[in-house]
Amino acid sequence: MLVPRWYWVLLAFAPLALAARAMGWAPLVIFGASAISLIPLAGLIGLATEELAYHLGPRFGGLLNATFGNAAELIITVFAIQRGLLTLVKASITGSIIGNTLLVLGMALLAGGVRNGVQRYDPRETSHNSVMMILAIAGLILPATFAFVDNDLPVVENISLIVAGLLLVTYLAYLAYTITNTDVLEQEGAANEASWTRRKSLLVLAAATAGTAVVSEMLVGAVEPVTRQLGWSEFFVGVIIVPIVGNVAEHFAAVQFAWRNRMDLSLAIASGSSTQIAVLVAPVLVFLSLAMGKPMNLVFAPLELAILVLATAVFAYINIDGESNWLEGVQLLALYAMAGVVFFFLPNALG
Repeated sequence: MLVPRWYWVLLAFAPLALAARAMGWAPLVIFGASAISLIPLAGLIGLATEELAYHLGPRFGGLLNATFGNAAELIITVFAIQRGLLTLVKASITGSIIGNTLLVLGMALLAGGVRNGVQRYDPRETSHNSVMMILAIAGLILPATFAFVDNDLPVVENISLIVAGLLLVTYLAYLAYTITNTDVLEQEGAANEASWTRRKSLLVLAAATAGTAVVSEMLVGAVEPVTRQLGWSEFFVGVIIVPIVGNVAEHFAAVQFAWRNRMDLSLAIASGSSTQIAVLVAPVLVFLSLAMGKPMNLVFAPLELAILVLATAVFAYINIDGESNWLEGVQLLALYAMAGVVFFFLPNALG
């Protein structure tokens, strides 16, 4: 598997970010260079994970993909928790879900529809992810509903922990079903062969993960001064910037598959990533935040929940008929743009 050339071009921004911090340059330069360099680092984690999965076989490979599927964003949010930026962390959860279901899928449907016309796929392939997404959104709505009725913080935190635990158990069951399903294993095993050695895959995975940790720490450290300078909110950075930076490489792959008339794979990327964020990353962050002494609950703002419900409903609806076209892509992108505008002006609206 060849590493795209543009990965190496963008990777040059990592030493620039290091130099900028060492020389005391403006936080905006550090933030920008760090954000750009995270794009290829996240992509390299994905490539190395995929290659290593071929060596491990479909069962353990599926487990590895589940573990590292959203590694870059998880690393960013862990550093954000460390600095007490819980608003950014929760916003990034929302942003990742709507980013995959609206932005990524919208771009894929648009590109694939323009190139290939009406595209067809088996809706059963993504039905499990749709159900998992609905379950996850319910898990986010229930703590918020309780907090609205009774804003007892200790009780809300306990409810969040219980819900997070149940989501994790459900995800483990979903993962067990996926990696032990005979049909899935046959398709995975016959689809590809590794082009990297196991050693190379491990070295690239370790180096990219370490690089992501270093750059993420610089990115998060520059968030507060940059938001003050640009007039952005911590929420906007979390809901728009962080999800895009952490998943650009994966987004590009989804659009490529749609362009090649492989809408089934494109949908699998979008739905799989959203599911992992909602029922794996979010619960893990709840427990990590507690262990780090900065507990985060699963109470999201009503506007966030409304957008999540809309995005999940639209995604489930698109999967019903097993067909897609470019107009549906435009509609998804329009909904994402409307949500982005509202999120950008939300702090001013709150006064």
